[in-house]
Amino acid sequence: MTFASSLYIGLMSGTSLDGVDGVLVDFSQEKPSLVRVESCKFAPDFIETLAALQHPGDNELHRAALAANALARVYAQVVYALLAGSGVAAHEVRAIGAHGQTVRHRPGEFDGDAARGVPATGYTLQLNNPALLAELTGIDVVADFRSRDLAAGGQGAPLVPAFHQAVFGRAGQTIGVLNLGGIANLSVLAHDGAVGGFDCGPANGLLDLWCQRHIGQPFDRVGAWAASGTPLAALLSHLLAEPYLAKAPPKSTGRDLFNADWLARQLQPFTGARPVDVQATLTEFTAQVCANDVRQHAAGALTLIVCGGGAYNTHLMQRLQAALPGVAVESSALHGLAPLEVEATAFAWLARQTLHREPGNLPSVTGARGARVLGAIWPA
Repeated sequence: MTFASSLYIGLMSGTSLDGVDGVLVDFSQEKPSLVRVESCKFAPDFIETLAALQHPGDNELHRAALAANALARVYAQVVYALLAGSGVAAHEVRAIGAHGQTVRHRPGEFDGDAARGVPATGYTLQLNNPALLAELTGIDVVADFRSRDLAAGGQGAPLVPAFHQAVFGRAGQTIGVLNLGGIANLSVLAHDGAVGGFDCGPANGLLDLWCQRHIGQPFDRVGAWAASGTPLAALLSHLLAEPYLAKAPPKSTGRDLFNADWLARQLQPFTGARPVDVQATLTEFTAQVCANDVRQHAAGALTLIVCGGGAYNTHLMQRLQAALPGVAVESSALHGLAPLEVEATAFAWLARQTLHREPGNLPSVTGARGARVLGAIWPA
Protein backbone atom coordinates (compact mmCIF):
# COMPACT_ATOMS: atom_id res chain seq x y z
CA MET A 1 0.00 0.00 0.00
CA THR A 2 1.30 3.47 -0.92
CA PHE A 3 1.29 5.90 1.99
CA ALA A 4 -1.12 8.79 1.59
CA SER A 5 1.63 11.33 2.18
CA SER A 6 3.42 10.24 -1.01
CA LEU A 7 0.47 10.75 -3.38
CA TYR A 8 -0.15 14.16 -4.92
CA ILE A 9 -2.20 15.48 -7.82
CA GLY A 10 -0.88 18.15 -10.18
CA LEU A 11 -3.15 20.22 -12.43
CA MET A 12 -1.95 22.51 -15.20
CA SER A 13 -3.82 24.75 -17.60
CA GLY A 14 -1.28 26.81 -19.49
CA THR A 15 -1.03 29.71 -21.88
CA SER A 16 -2.11 27.54 -24.81
CA LEU A 17 -5.67 27.80 -23.41
CA ASP A 18 -6.53 24.32 -24.66
CA GLY A 19 -7.50 22.52 -21.47
CA VAL A 20 -6.29 20.89 -18.25
CA ASP A 21 -3.64 18.21 -17.86
CA GLY A 22 -3.77 16.26 -14.61
CA VAL A 23 -1.49 13.67 -13.02
CA LEU A 24 -1.61 11.51 -9.92
CA VAL A 25 1.98 11.17 -8.74
CA ASP A 26 3.69 8.92 -6.23
CA PHE A 27 6.70 10.59 -4.59
CA SER A 28 7.69 7.63 -2.40
CA GLN A 29 10.81 6.93 -4.49
CA GLU A 30 13.75 9.11 -5.53
CA LYS A 31 12.06 9.97 -8.83
CA PRO A 32 8.34 10.72 -9.16
CA SER A 33 6.22 7.86 -10.50
CA LEU A 34 3.01 8.60 -12.38
CA VAL A 35 0.06 6.54 -11.22
CA ARG A 36 -2.55 8.01 -13.56
CA VAL A 37 -2.81 10.71 -16.24
CA GLU A 38 -5.98 12.47 -17.38
CA SER A 39 -6.86 15.55 -19.39
CA CYS A 40 -9.93 17.60 -20.20
CA LYS A 41 -10.31 19.97 -23.13
CA PHE A 42 -11.92 23.36 -22.59
CA ALA A 43 -15.18 24.07 -24.39
CA PRO A 44 -14.77 26.60 -27.23
CA ASP A 45 -16.89 29.23 -25.47
CA PHE A 46 -14.80 28.88 -22.30
CA ILE A 47 -11.62 29.35 -24.33
CA GLU A 48 -13.14 32.58 -25.69
CA THR A 49 -13.96 33.67 -22.14
CA LEU A 50 -10.39 33.07 -20.94
CA ALA A 51 -8.90 34.75 -24.00
CA ALA A 52 -11.11 37.82 -23.49
CA LEU A 53 -9.95 38.13 -19.88
CA GLN A 54 -6.39 38.58 -21.12
CA HIS A 55 -7.41 42.14 -22.05
CA PRO A 56 -9.29 44.97 -20.30
CA GLY A 57 -13.03 44.78 -20.77
CA ASP A 58 -16.43 45.51 -19.33
CA ASN A 59 -17.33 44.00 -15.95
CA GLU A 60 -14.01 42.16 -15.72
CA LEU A 61 -14.21 41.30 -12.02
CA HIS A 62 -17.57 39.59 -12.39
CA ARG A 63 -16.53 37.67 -15.52
CA ALA A 64 -13.22 36.65 -13.94
CA ALA A 65 -14.90 35.36 -10.79
CA LEU A 66 -17.35 33.23 -12.78
CA ALA A 67 -14.52 31.94 -14.97
CA ALA A 68 -12.52 30.98 -11.88
CA ASN A 69 -15.50 28.99 -10.58
CA ALA A 70 -15.90 27.26 -13.93
CA LEU A 71 -12.19 26.45 -14.04
CA ALA A 72 -12.31 24.92 -10.56
CA ARG A 73 -15.14 22.67 -11.73
CA VAL A 74 -13.08 21.50 -14.73
CA TYR A 75 -10.18 20.88 -12.36
CA ALA A 76 -12.50 18.82 -10.16
CA GLN A 77 -13.61 16.73 -13.15
CA VAL A 78 -9.99 15.88 -13.87
CA VAL A 79 -9.42 14.96 -10.21
CA TYR A 80 -12.49 12.69 -10.24
CA ALA A 81 -11.16 10.97 -13.37
CA LEU A 82 -7.73 10.48 -11.81
CA LEU A 83 -9.23 8.93 -8.69
CA ALA A 84 -11.69 6.72 -10.55
CA GLY A 85 -9.09 5.52 -13.04
CA SER A 86 -6.54 4.67 -10.36
CA GLY A 87 -8.81 3.26 -7.66
CA VAL A 88 -7.30 5.75 -5.20
CA ALA A 89 -9.62 7.38 -2.66
CA ALA A 90 -9.59 11.12 -2.05
CA HIS A 91 -8.35 10.69 1.52
CA GLU A 92 -5.26 8.87 0.23
CA VAL A 93 -4.09 11.97 -1.69
CA ARG A 94 -2.06 14.41 0.37
CA ALA A 95 -2.77 17.50 -1.75
CA ILE A 96 -3.61 18.94 -5.14
CA GLY A 97 -1.24 21.45 -6.74
CA ALA A 98 -3.32 23.71 -9.00
CA HIS A 99 -1.51 26.50 -10.83
CA GLY A 100 -4.62 28.28 -12.13
CA GLN A 101 -5.05 30.06 -15.45
CA THR A 102 -2.76 33.05 -15.93
CA VAL A 103 -4.66 36.03 -17.31
CA ARG A 104 -2.20 38.78 -16.33
CA HIS A 105 1.50 38.65 -15.58
CA ARG A 106 3.14 42.03 -14.97
CA PRO A 107 6.12 41.58 -12.62
CA GLY A 108 8.00 44.65 -11.48
CA GLU A 109 5.50 47.17 -12.82
CA PHE A 110 3.21 49.90 -11.59
CA ASP A 111 4.15 50.09 -7.91
CA GLY A 112 7.11 50.70 -5.62
CA ASP A 113 8.91 53.90 -4.75
CA ALA A 114 12.67 53.80 -5.24
CA ALA A 115 13.11 57.10 -3.37
CA ARG A 116 11.63 55.54 -0.23
CA GLY A 117 13.33 52.19 -0.73
CA VAL A 118 10.06 50.43 -1.61
CA PRO A 119 10.75 47.91 -4.38
CA ALA A 120 8.38 47.39 -7.27
CA THR A 121 6.69 43.99 -7.26
CA GLY A 122 4.05 44.36 -9.95
CA TYR A 123 1.47 41.59 -9.95
CA THR A 124 0.53 38.25 -11.36
CA LEU A 125 -3.00 36.91 -11.62
CA GLN A 126 -4.03 33.30 -12.05
CA LEU A 127 -7.75 32.59 -12.21
CA ASN A 128 -8.63 29.87 -9.73
CA ASN A 129 -10.98 29.06 -6.87
CA PRO A 130 -8.94 26.74 -4.65
CA ALA A 131 -11.57 26.84 -1.90
CA LEU A 132 -14.19 25.51 -4.30
CA LEU A 133 -11.79 22.86 -5.59
CA ALA A 134 -11.09 21.69 -2.03
CA GLU A 135 -14.82 21.61 -1.33
CA LEU A 136 -15.59 19.61 -4.47
CA THR A 137 -12.80 17.06 -4.09
CA GLY A 138 -12.30 16.70 -0.34
CA ILE A 139 -8.54 17.11 -0.84
CA ASP A 140 -6.23 19.87 0.41
CA VAL A 141 -5.37 22.30 -2.39
CA VAL A 142 -2.15 24.26 -2.83
CA ALA A 143 -2.36 27.22 -5.21
CA ASP A 144 -1.15 30.81 -5.80
CA PHE A 145 2.44 29.68 -6.37
CA ARG A 146 3.78 32.80 -8.05
CA SER A 147 2.83 35.56 -5.60
CA ARG A 148 5.42 34.89 -2.88
CA ASP A 149 8.28 34.98 -5.36
CA LEU A 150 7.04 38.34 -6.66
CA ALA A 151 6.77 39.64 -3.12
CA ALA A 152 10.44 38.72 -2.70
CA GLY A 153 11.39 40.76 -5.75
CA GLY A 154 11.28 37.93 -8.27
CA GLN A 155 9.53 37.46 -11.58
CA GLY A 156 7.21 34.78 -10.18
CA ALA A 157 8.10 32.61 -13.17
CA PRO A 158 9.26 30.26 -14.44
CA LEU A 159 8.87 28.00 -11.43
CA VAL A 160 9.58 24.62 -13.05
CA PRO A 161 13.41 24.72 -13.36
CA ALA A 162 13.90 23.36 -9.81
CA PHE A 163 11.66 20.42 -10.73
CA HIS A 164 13.48 19.96 -14.03
CA GLN A 165 16.74 19.72 -12.09
CA ALA A 166 15.24 17.10 -9.77
CA VAL A 167 14.04 14.83 -12.58
CA PHE A 168 16.26 15.59 -15.58
CA GLY A 169 19.53 16.83 -14.08
CA ARG A 170 22.69 14.79 -14.66
CA ALA A 171 25.87 15.23 -12.66
CA GLY A 172 28.72 16.57 -14.78
CA GLN A 173 26.51 17.36 -17.79
CA THR A 174 24.81 20.52 -19.01
CA ILE A 175 21.21 19.82 -20.03
CA GLY A 176 18.65 22.17 -21.56
CA VAL A 177 14.95 21.62 -20.89
CA LEU A 178 12.65 23.52 -23.24
CA ASN A 179 8.95 23.77 -22.53
CA LEU A 180 6.96 24.65 -25.65
CA GLY A 181 3.58 25.72 -24.34
CA GLY A 182 1.79 28.90 -25.29
CA ILE A 183 5.06 30.55 -24.28
CA ALA A 184 8.49 28.88 -24.57
CA ASN A 185 10.64 28.66 -21.46
CA LEU A 186 14.12 27.25 -21.06
CA SER A 187 15.71 25.62 -18.01
CA VAL A 188 19.50 25.36 -17.99
CA LEU A 189 20.79 22.53 -15.81
CA ALA A 190 24.52 23.24 -15.68
CA HIS A 191 27.20 20.58 -15.28
CA ASP A 192 28.23 22.03 -11.91
CA GLY A 193 24.70 21.85 -10.45
CA ALA A 194 23.79 25.49 -11.06
CA VAL A 195 20.32 26.07 -12.49
CA GLY A 196 19.08 28.91 -14.68
CA GLY A 197 15.88 29.54 -16.56
CA PHE A 198 13.64 32.13 -18.18
CA ASP A 199 10.84 32.62 -20.68
CA CYS A 200 12.24 32.71 -24.21
CA GLY A 201 9.23 34.11 -26.07
CA PRO A 202 6.16 32.86 -27.92
CA ALA A 203 5.60 29.28 -28.96
CA ASN A 204 2.22 27.61 -29.52
CA GLY A 205 0.23 30.70 -28.58
CA LEU A 206 0.87 32.55 -31.82
CA LEU A 207 1.00 29.40 -33.95
CA ASP A 208 -2.40 28.26 -32.69
CA LEU A 209 -3.90 31.74 -33.08
CA TRP A 210 -2.86 31.97 -36.73
CA CYS A 211 -3.93 28.40 -37.44
CA GLN A 212 -7.40 28.92 -35.96
CA ARG A 213 -7.84 32.14 -37.89
CA HIS A 214 -6.89 30.80 -41.32
CA ILE A 215 -7.62 27.08 -41.50
CA GLY A 216 -10.17 26.73 -38.69
CA GLN A 217 -8.14 24.19 -36.73
CA PRO A 218 -7.21 24.57 -33.04
CA PHE A 219 -3.54 23.86 -33.82
CA ASP A 220 -1.22 22.97 -36.68
CA ARG A 221 -1.09 19.19 -36.26
CA VAL A 222 2.54 18.00 -36.47
CA GLY A 223 3.28 21.38 -38.10
CA ALA A 224 2.11 20.13 -41.49
CA TRP A 225 0.59 23.45 -42.57
CA ALA A 226 3.73 25.40 -41.64
CA ALA A 227 5.89 22.83 -43.43
CA SER A 228 3.96 23.49 -46.66
CA GLY A 229 4.85 27.20 -46.55
CA THR A 230 8.04 29.20 -47.01
CA PRO A 231 9.49 31.34 -44.21
CA LEU A 232 9.68 35.02 -45.12
CA ALA A 233 13.18 36.30 -44.37
CA ALA A 234 12.15 39.94 -43.97
CA LEU A 235 9.29 39.08 -41.62
CA LEU A 236 11.53 36.77 -39.61
CA SER A 237 14.10 39.55 -39.15
CA HIS A 238 11.32 41.91 -38.11
CA LEU A 239 10.01 39.47 -35.49
CA LEU A 240 13.50 38.80 -34.14
CA ALA A 241 13.89 42.53 -33.45
CA GLU A 242 11.35 42.35 -30.58
CA PRO A 243 13.10 44.05 -27.59
CA TYR A 244 12.02 41.39 -25.07
CA LEU A 245 14.21 38.82 -26.81
CA ALA A 246 17.37 40.84 -26.13
CA LYS A 247 16.64 41.34 -22.42
CA ALA A 248 18.95 39.54 -20.02
CA PRO A 249 17.44 37.08 -17.52
CA PRO A 250 15.76 37.02 -15.12
CA LYS A 251 12.76 37.62 -17.33
CA SER A 252 9.29 36.24 -17.88
CA THR A 253 6.49 37.01 -20.29
CA GLY A 254 3.10 35.82 -21.49
CA ARG A 255 0.06 36.79 -23.48
CA ASP A 256 0.32 40.29 -21.99
CA LEU A 257 2.99 40.85 -24.66
CA PHE A 258 2.79 38.08 -27.25
CA ASN A 259 -0.86 38.25 -28.26
CA ALA A 260 -3.06 38.96 -31.29
CA ASP A 261 -2.43 42.71 -31.09
CA TRP A 262 1.34 42.17 -31.04
CA LEU A 263 1.13 39.89 -34.05
CA ALA A 264 -1.07 42.36 -35.95
CA ARG A 265 1.49 45.12 -35.40
CA GLN A 266 4.33 42.91 -36.63
CA LEU A 267 2.39 41.97 -39.76
CA GLN A 268 1.41 45.50 -40.79
CA PRO A 269 4.31 45.85 -43.29
CA PHE A 270 3.54 42.39 -44.70
CA THR A 271 -0.15 42.58 -45.56
CA GLY A 272 0.35 40.72 -48.83
CA ALA A 273 1.96 37.66 -47.25
CA ARG A 274 0.29 34.30 -47.73
CA PRO A 275 -1.11 32.96 -44.44
CA VAL A 276 0.76 29.66 -44.88
CA ASP A 277 4.04 31.54 -45.25
CA VAL A 278 3.28 33.53 -42.09
CA GLN A 279 2.73 30.23 -40.25
CA ALA A 280 6.03 28.92 -41.60
CA THR A 281 7.74 32.12 -40.44
CA LEU A 282 6.19 31.99 -36.96
CA THR A 283 7.42 28.41 -36.61
CA GLU A 284 10.92 29.42 -37.71
CA PHE A 285 10.74 32.39 -35.33
CA THR A 286 10.03 30.11 -32.37
CA ALA A 287 12.81 27.73 -33.38
CA GLN A 288 15.35 30.52 -33.88
CA VAL A 289 14.53 32.29 -30.60
CA CYS A 290 14.82 29.08 -28.60
CA ALA A 291 17.96 27.94 -30.39
CA ASN A 292 19.61 31.33 -29.83
CA ASP A 293 18.86 31.07 -26.12
CA VAL A 294 20.24 27.54 -25.91
CA ARG A 295 23.46 28.62 -27.61
CA GLN A 296 23.84 31.69 -25.39
CA HIS A 297 22.77 30.33 -22.02
CA ALA A 298 23.30 26.55 -22.24
CA ALA A 299 26.66 26.47 -24.00
CA GLY A 300 28.09 22.98 -23.89
CA ALA A 301 24.73 21.27 -23.68
CA LEU A 302 24.63 18.09 -25.76
CA THR A 303 20.97 17.38 -25.03
CA LEU A 304 17.85 19.55 -25.24
CA ILE A 305 14.83 17.87 -23.65
CA VAL A 306 11.60 19.26 -25.09
CA CYS A 307 8.22 19.12 -23.35
CA GLY A 308 4.85 20.82 -23.74
CA GLY A 309 2.49 20.53 -26.69
CA GLY A 310 5.13 21.85 -29.08
CA ALA A 311 7.09 18.63 -28.63
CA TYR A 312 4.42 16.98 -30.81
CA ASN A 313 4.95 19.54 -33.59
CA THR A 314 7.23 17.46 -35.82
CA HIS A 315 8.10 20.37 -38.09
CA LEU A 316 9.01 22.64 -35.18
CA MET A 317 11.17 19.91 -33.64
CA GLN A 318 12.94 19.47 -36.98
CA ARG A 319 13.60 23.21 -37.24
CA LEU A 320 14.98 23.23 -33.70
CA GLN A 321 17.29 20.34 -34.54
CA ALA A 322 18.44 22.08 -37.72
CA ALA A 323 19.24 25.22 -35.72
CA LEU A 324 21.17 23.23 -33.09
CA PRO A 325 23.56 20.87 -34.87
CA GLY A 326 25.51 18.87 -32.34
CA VAL A 327 22.69 19.01 -29.78
CA ALA A 328 20.30 16.06 -29.47
CA VAL A 329 16.81 17.60 -29.53
CA GLU A 330 14.65 14.98 -27.84
CA SER A 331 11.12 14.61 -26.51
CA SER A 332 10.83 14.39 -22.75
CA ALA A 333 9.11 11.03 -23.35
CA LEU A 334 12.60 9.59 -23.88
CA HIS A 335 13.49 10.79 -20.38
CA GLY A 336 10.62 9.37 -18.36
CA LEU A 337 7.77 11.88 -18.71
CA ALA A 338 5.58 12.48 -21.76
CA PRO A 339 5.55 16.11 -22.95
CA LEU A 340 2.08 16.91 -21.58
CA GLU A 341 2.86 15.31 -18.21
CA VAL A 342 5.86 17.42 -17.25
CA GLU A 343 4.28 20.68 -16.07
CA ALA A 344 1.38 19.01 -14.26
CA THR A 345 3.89 16.80 -12.44
CA ALA A 346 5.91 19.91 -11.61
CA PHE A 347 2.94 21.44 -9.80
CA ALA A 348 2.34 18.24 -7.85
CA TRP A 349 6.02 18.51 -6.85
CA LEU A 350 5.61 22.18 -5.92
CA ALA A 351 2.58 21.33 -3.76
CA ARG A 352 4.71 18.75 -1.98
CA GLN A 353 7.43 21.36 -1.45
CA THR A 354 4.85 23.67 0.10
CA LEU A 355 3.49 21.10 2.52
CA HIS A 356 7.03 20.10 3.52
CA ARG A 357 7.83 23.81 4.04
CA GLU A 358 10.63 23.59 1.48
CA PRO A 359 11.43 26.29 -1.12
CA GLY A 360 9.88 26.02 -4.57
CA ASN A 361 11.61 28.90 -6.32
CA LEU A 362 15.20 29.41 -7.43
CA PRO A 363 16.55 32.95 -6.99
CA SER A 364 19.00 32.26 -9.82
CA VAL A 365 15.98 31.87 -12.10
CA THR A 366 13.41 34.40 -10.89
CA GLY A 367 15.69 37.03 -9.35
CA ALA A 368 13.99 36.82 -5.96
CA ARG A 369 15.93 37.95 -2.89
CA GLY A 370 16.09 34.37 -1.66
CA ALA A 371 14.53 30.94 -1.63
CA ARG A 372 10.90 30.98 -0.52
CA VAL A 373 8.18 28.47 0.32
CA LEU A 374 5.59 29.08 -2.38
CA GLY A 375 1.83 28.76 -2.47
CA ALA A 376 -1.04 28.88 -0.03
CA ILE A 377 -2.99 25.94 1.38
CA TRP A 378 -6.76 25.51 1.31
CA PRO A 379 -7.61 22.61 3.63
CA ALA A 380 -10.31 20.17 2.56
